[in-house]
Amino acid sequence: MKVEIWAEVTCPWCGLGSHRVDRAVERFEHSDQVDVVHRSFPLAGGFPTDRTVSVREALLSKHGISGTQAKAATRQIETLAGAEGLSPYRVLDNVVGNTELAHEFLAHASAEGKNREAWDTIFRTYFGKAEPVFALEDLLHLSDELGLDRDLTRQVLTDRRYRTQVKDDARRAQGLGATGAPFIVVDGRYGVPGAQDSDTLLDLLQTAWDETHPIILTPVGDAPGCGPDGCAVPARP
Repeated sequence: MKVEIWAEVTCPWCGLGSHRVDRAVERFEHSDQVDVVHRSFPLAGGFPTDRTVSVREALLSKHGISGTQAKAATRQIETLAGAEGLSPYRVLDNVVGNTELAHEFLAHASAEGKNREAWDTIFRTYFGKAEPVFALEDLLHLSDELGLDRDLTRQVLTDRRYRTQVKDDARRAQGLGATGAPFIVVDGRYGVPGAQDSDTLLDLLQTAWDETHPIILTPVGDAPGCGPDGCAVPARP
């Protein structure tokens, strides 16, 4: 069974949502048969490619959210993340930038068989360490951490080899009904918006599993049992 997660690198709910999916899968009885795949849903294409800005500045300029309001809003996410084992989880005291190259890096890492590792690493670097993940050198450092070939990674990102694939990922999510991130699809049939809690996700995994793995009743002869009219009485020997 496949679980797909469309996410944005700098989306705090995406980092938390990814963690919650992992916890739900870990608790699932058939976790060894679940394949978790991360996909790109870029939302930060409007930021400049040559510099970053503080989260506080971005919230004020793009959404009119003041420092006090920003602190209250982000504290909720940081508190939730901390309660679920993600500590530190830095949202407000961070920077944002254009994430297009980061998504292309993630597509490259996925092609090299490191989809989950790459997404976990980039979330941990950005939210856990509050380190930038936008420029080529930032991403080359991550490629070293993941054991990717640095020269190949540099060439791939310089050529923008995965630009079309990243855009196709986002279009597919939108075609499935996504209007934002995170967006989770279970078994290609159930689309779930937002960072759902792990209990909800676990129930969804079980529902999807039961629908594709029904119990087959096998007749093996008569045996006593109870029904609406009472319980069967064993025959006397």
